[in-house]
Amino acid sequence: MANYNNNTGRNRTLIPEAKQGLNKFKMEVASELGMSNYDQMDKGNLPSRQNGYVGGTMVKKMVESYEKGLGSK
Repeated sequence: MANYNNNTGRNRTLIPEAKQGLNKFKMEVASELGMSNYDQMDKGNLPSRQNGYVGGTMVKKMVESYEKGLGSK
């Protein structure tokens, strides 16, 4: 089973080649949610609700995309 956290307790990307695409996707989602300067914000000073909303919306969009792909098969 893959280890999802490194020694610092922070999430890491399981496929390093995907990191750039995930960061771009995160910025697009944050912008859609009205946080156009999310990449420059100090995430430690944001409420967990705001940070979680970005991540949760990313997951929702990924699941929707996957489900659409299943429907086309």
